[in-house]
Amino acid sequence: MSAVTVGVRRKGAGLGLVAWLAGIVFFLPIAWMALTSFHSESDAATNPPSFTAALTLDGYREFFGTGGGASPWPALINSVVASVASTLFVLLLALPAAYALSIRPVKKWTDVLFFFLSTKMLPVVAGLLPIYLFAKNTGMLDNIWLLVILYTSMNLPIAVWMMQSFLAEVPVAIIEAARVDGARLPTILARVVAPIALPGIAATALICFIFSWNELLFARVLTGVVAETAPVFLTGFITSQGLFLAKVCAASLVISLPVLAAGFAAQDKLVQGLSLGAVK
Repeated sequence: MSAVTVGVRRKGAGLGLVAWLAGIVFFLPIAWMALTSFHSESDAATNPPSFTAALTLDGYREFFGTGGGASPWPALINSVVASVASTLFVLLLALPAAYALSIRPVKKWTDVLFFFLSTKMLPVVAGLLPIYLFAKNTGMLDNIWLLVILYTSMNLPIAVWMMQSFLAEVPVAIIEAARVDGARLPTILARVVAPIALPGIAATALICFIFSWNELLFARVLTGVVAETAPVFLTGFITSQGLFLAKVCAASLVISLPVLAAGFAAQDKLVQGLSLGAVK
């Protein structure tokens, strides 16, 4: 075995070890949150923490309202509706826009992409008051569809930016062949472009879903009881009196499960999509 081969293997083993250490470091807070959620409030509040404390499901009972508290299901359903609906709208709008900027490029398309991203440079809190006044005057306060519109507009720029890179990898010859066969633009997008760019579309959809699911500021200000989302419901467990650490950890773990499940289900397409975007 040559010295070069040995050096390459050692370098690969070193990089693998660093990757494992980084993964463990990122996983430890989640593992600690999961462990704390199974402790009683008194055990969860001990300092230093006790690893051998008795396990209990009291935190989850409190979260699901079996002890007389509010039920989390309306908030969870609102989060699902807002996240899924806004993600679908983003994909429907971003796919033809990315097609125009990549496969059928317009003049100065780089300026167009920069304009899209420039809309994300405004601090979110700077637009909070105008949006609140608009929602109040139009009777849209505490309405889940207002959040759907907001999340769609917030995620659309980054979705167009990502999908432009993915669609640029689609062979133009295939599209031209479909056009020669008489396929119109909707058919080309649905049956030719979308299947080829599926990893990129899946990665974009997952990122938009995560951003919408985790959004708190607008949901906190613009909703009340009817359109309350899961992150807003979670903040209700934090009080100035009493112990709430175990209950908050249990609620955080449950609310994080949809995002974790979506990421696990689409992990292969997510890696493919993000890799294509990075290479591009």
